[in-house]
Amino acid sequence: MKKANKISILGAGNVGATIAYTLTLEGLASEIVLVDINKDKARGEALDIIQCTALCPSVNIYSGEYSDLEGSDIVIVTLGSARKPGQTRIDLAQGNVNIIKSVMPEAVKYAPNAIYVVVSNPVDVITYTILKTTDLPENRVFGSGTLLDSARLREIIAEHMNVNPKHVHAYVLGEHGDSAMVPWSLASIGGIPLDEYIKSAQAKNPAITPIDRDKTLETVHKAGGEIIKLKGATFYAIAVSATNICRNILHDADAVMPLSGMLHGEYGYSDVCLSVPFVLNRDGLVNSVTPPLTDEELKKFSASAEMLKDTISKLNI
Repeated sequence: MKKANKISILGAGNVGATIAYTLTLEGLASEIVLVDINKDKARGEALDIIQCTALCPSVNIYSGEYSDLEGSDIVIVTLGSARKPGQTRIDLAQGNVNIIKSVMPEAVKYAPNAIYVVVSNPVDVITYTILKTTDLPENRVFGSGTLLDSARLREIIAEHMNVNPKHVHAYVLGEHGDSAMVPWSLASIGGIPLDEYIKSAQAKNPAITPIDRDKTLETVHKAGGEIIKLKGATFYAIAVSATNICRNILHDADAVMPLSGMLHGEYGYSDVCLSVPFVLNRDGLVNSVTPPLTDEELKKFSASAEMLKDTISKLNI
């Protein structure tokens, strides 16, 4: 008989706790474990969530130690510090790399067969670090990558065109960060290439304007920072993104998603983690998908990959 699903979350801060809450509402796991160095925070979050389970799908959610990771199907990694004023990108990356290097041996000791979903930032660097400092297989360690960026892009396009964002298909690829790029040649609405859809819509409504691609990408890049400026942190959308990933794993969905995984020649790059479309199911990342990009898009993807490689070269991993 198949065992029930168990999901463990490393880190009970805003992101980790909200992921636990979202997973509970979805009913994806029968057991959720929160592990954090701040044991009172983890215990408080677990108690707060479990008190709603009489009104939503039942789940055994509790705070625990690394030993409680044993038997996990999925371990979600949310550990790390936020960027502080005056702190450089490299300083932030090195600090979080150091945290991951100290924690992951204990996690892997108790959950060697789990799929590790990395949410910690910088997500591409942290994913790379876990793969380089553990013996975990590459298909079972990947980052949320540009899934959230792509969701933001789809929402912006949908609002501009007055359509349901679920019927907009578009990717953000590369780094989860300022060098991320949009392959506009792949964007579509309802299966119709975006440019063709806009032309067709304009023929019936001349007031519809083309999408300002540069402004749209800038909005995607700045979305997280804008929310942090307004409310201090982002956690709802990334929690839904992480839950979506877990759903596709546990449902063995063979879903195509832009996730951060180790590359082996995709678009000419290897030994770096960044986002391209991957097929995801119960085994983790099954394989990558490399849809054709225009020459200009390839240049932008390469710039993103080179930036990440340069960052990694400056870190003590």
